[in-house]
Amino acid sequence: MVKVGNVIIEGDVALSPMAGISDSPYRQITKRFGSAFSYTEFVSTEQLKLGNAKSLDMFRFVEIERPIVFQIFGSDLETVVQASEIAAERKPDIIDLNMGCSVSKVSHNGSGAGLLKNIRLAGKMIEGIKKKTNLPVTAKIRLGWDSHSLNYLETVKVLEDSGVSAISVHGRTKVMAYTGFADWNAIGEIKAKANVPIYGNGDVQTYKEALEKKKQYGVDLVLIGRKAIGNPWIFGNTPKQMVPWFQIRSLILEHLDMMLDFYPSTDDYALILFRKHFIKYIENLGFPEDIKRNLLSVSSVNEFKEKLESVQMDSNILETSEINNESINCETFVSLV
Repeated sequence: MVKVGNVIIEGDVALSPMAGISDSPYRQITKRFGSAFSYTEFVSTEQLKLGNAKSLDMFRFVEIERPIVFQIFGSDLETVVQASEIAAERKPDIIDLNMGCSVSKVSHNGSGAGLLKNIRLAGKMIEGIKKKTNLPVTAKIRLGWDSHSLNYLETVKVLEDSGVSAISVHGRTKVMAYTGFADWNAIGEIKAKANVPIYGNGDVQTYKEALEKKKQYGVDLVLIGRKAIGNPWIFGNTPKQMVPWFQIRSLILEHLDMMLDFYPSTDDYALILFRKHFIKYIENLGFPEDIKRNLLSVSSVNEFKEKLESVQMDSNILETSEINNESINCETFVSLV
């Protein structure tokens, strides 16, 4: 159990926020499978202040997702604070300040990981959000901008002094992005010195490994990002490779239906959005390549469903899903199909 302000979080593992992935349909699924709480995709405070409908829409959620954390990013103090008030009107449990996004168009403008170069400003943002919303405020950080500026202990101290209620730590620097390996020793060092709950994040591949990391490094909770795409089973005791194909197929179809309901349109918009999930659901399952290519190109939902339902596979060939050298921005799969 973790207490974040007045919010109680039950569980050991949660879905990390991922733009383009952690929308409401997938959050509902992962919550059902054992994710302790839910992060929204990160939302621009500038766009919130402008009243951008698409940005506001990213805060849609249903009650099953609670505790729900709205993640925001920005570089201007006044804008961030004003936008947090707009976000709070939609009744989140917690607001999170993104200080970890490594993509250049975000971090080089002073947002996301760019705040690691201006931690005093980040602290003022935490203070302002907390005062304006009266909600618990958390932050997601990295270890520093690069290997020569590992300021994570100073960052944590400033955020704590500013009233942060919990901090999630991705064990890489901004410059590393998603290369190399996460430094869990640094995460453990943070936890040993911190006075607020600490979530660890980086390279966790299984539920068992998450529990081992939690025990070894003392973190209060473990976040899983890339390995959770197409694999909500990672939040529980049953590994995906032990799940029969008919159950995987059933969840694929359920997830698609949820996206069709969540993203209503007169075209194949939801189906196109779903493709990035679909290819991770079937990765390393021995799925027929010709059918895969066809399913990634069809524009008819009924045709997609009929063709998928016709696929029969031997459960014995299921393997653990692997993700290698994907193109990732801010924990986002940018180019999957």
